[in-house]
Amino acid sequence: MVDAKMLDKISSAPGFIAALDQSGGSTPAALRLYGIADSDYQGDEEMFRLMHAMRVRIMSAPAFTGEKIIAAILFERTMDGDVDGQPVPSYLWEKRGVVPLLKIDKGLAAEENGVQIMKPMPELETLLARGRDKGIFGTKMRSVIASADRSGIAAVVKQQFEVARQIIGSGLVPIVEPEVSIKSPTKQEAEAILRDEIANQLDLLPASEKVVLKLTIPTVADFYAPLVAHKQVVRVVALSGGYSRTDACEKLSHNHGMIASFSRALTENLRVSMSDAEFDASLAETINEIYAASVNKA
Repeated sequence: MVDAKMLDKISSAPGFIAALDQSGGSTPAALRLYGIADSDYQGDEEMFRLMHAMRVRIMSAPAFTGEKIIAAILFERTMDGDVDGQPVPSYLWEKRGVVPLLKIDKGLAAEENGVQIMKPMPELETLLARGRDKGIFGTKMRSVIASADRSGIAAVVKQQFEVARQIIGSGLVPIVEPEVSIKSPTKQEAEAILRDEIANQLDLLPASEKVVLKLTIPTVADFYAPLVAHKQVVRVVALSGGYSRTDACEKLSHNHGMIASFSRALTENLRVSMSDAEFDASLAETINEIYAASVNKA
């Protein structure tokens, strides 16, 4: 059963979603940007311990509250961790007023027909049950579109919605994320195909089944307005996709009805060497900038 208070926050509260879900492949790069070199740790366990410490520092900062952050996407290890002795999902909701979400995909398959679909998730049902038991509200899963190949994009969207139905059946709300690469030479054409494919899948959903969409900021402002308005869509959120925070916020500010769900753009100015006061001030400035781009539209 979907938590009504969390659903209300996700669907209507002003603010944005913080993406704190870097996984195995992207963790070293995230740590390097934070100021921790590959040579500063040995093995995956120490790497994930350092990553968790960074996330705890973010989640426990004074500005990281439900006033401007409506939800946070967690890596599985983060969901299983704690903050000050309290499990992360309950800490976020009970202490911060932030809805906990979970990244569930296991990475990307090799590119075919201009896209990368998700790798198989044979243990998904078990993960969904664990997440639900820990207080997770919804999930996030990512595919990547590199070019405007109609059959490839159709395959991505079909897979995303097949898994989304499984997630809905488990009592959680799925975030469908078919990312269009900002480096794609046919980005605008890919977005046109993607919008049509998503709309077709949304039209097939029963009235009781709803999804969140996480999409690359479109080339043409408000291009995804029909999806924002679709009755089966809880919310449309934007990924930063490799844009700097300044660029991502500027582009987002022209897209009505879309809010941010940034990862790298959220943490790009944070450094392990900062004092707590410097860290908190930098994060607060970033949160204010992303919030403004999500709420105050040009």
